[in-house]
Amino acid sequence: MQTTNSILMIRPVSFRMNEQTAVNNYFQEDLNIIQTEINSKAQSEFDTFVAVLKAKGIDVMVVDDTKNPDTPDSVFPNNWISFHEDGTVGLFPMFAENRRDERREDILDIIETHGFEISNVVDYTSAEEEGFFLEGTGSIALDRTNKKAYCALSERADEELFIEFCEDFDYFPVIFTANQSVDGKRMPIYHTNVMMCIGENFAVICPDTIDNKKERKIVLDHLSHDGKEIIRISESQMHQFAGNMLQVLGKNNKPYLVMSSSAYNSLHPEQVKSITKHCEILHSSLETIETCGGGSARCMMAEVFLPKK
Repeated sequence: MQTTNSILMIRPVSFRMNEQTAVNNYFQEDLNIIQTEINSKAQSEFDTFVAVLKAKGIDVMVVDDTKNPDTPDSVFPNNWISFHEDGTVGLFPMFAENRRDERREDILDIIETHGFEISNVVDYTSAEEEGFFLEGTGSIALDRTNKKAYCALSERADEELFIEFCEDFDYFPVIFTANQSVDGKRMPIYHTNVMMCIGENFAVICPDTIDNKKERKIVLDHLSHDGKEIIRISESQMHQFAGNMLQVLGKNNKPYLVMSSSAYNSLHPEQVKSITKHCEILHSSLETIETCGGGSARCMMAEVFLPKK
């Protein structure tokens, strides 16, 4: 299955702009307001977003973050954990040291209390000691149905580690580089999932970020070969998080494409028409989380594909 009805989300308690991730996340900006107000705004956005999802029958498991240790990016759990249909959990090595504390064993226990079965854990986190990173489904865009994994290489997505993941989980690796313009220079995009989203029968992608024409053609050919309708977005739309979307299932397995309001408002009518041929759009305002965190709706949702007990 490409999509699931079950989502894990972490409610923030100390959200702010993370200085350790800002070094290579060019989407982040600081807000000139006090820290408590930033966190309060982020919590409000989070709660509204969860309510939007639950109203459509999406199964959202909300876990509260803890005050200690300090984890300003805990609202983005998909970077450190992934869940798979065979009962396997993947744990991933994180670039920023203060993000490594987001990995909590009790979250696995909570998942199991919700009736899911965990039969195996594949742990890549020791790679942090060697200075190699692979930040989960932030770094990896999975086509679960066709068993292909797409990865834009960056400081947070090591090629050898990605290939190891693909071997362990039986995915075909599609490797490329994706860049964005920063102060007149082309710089690597920190996560694959800000420039592409793979749905069941479509893919939203910003091809202009793949500067190498051969690599761009390979990526688009794979998507086309697998029957995906390719919905192209521009780099300016990507900066409004139009690539950071996730298809999920609601009540009666009805599909939805979830995104932020800034992503939705950046879309052209023909892009909306292309998406709504496949599923309804759900969006919610995530302005504070996007501005300070440099991530959006997809980053906030860790899909749970584990079998039920």
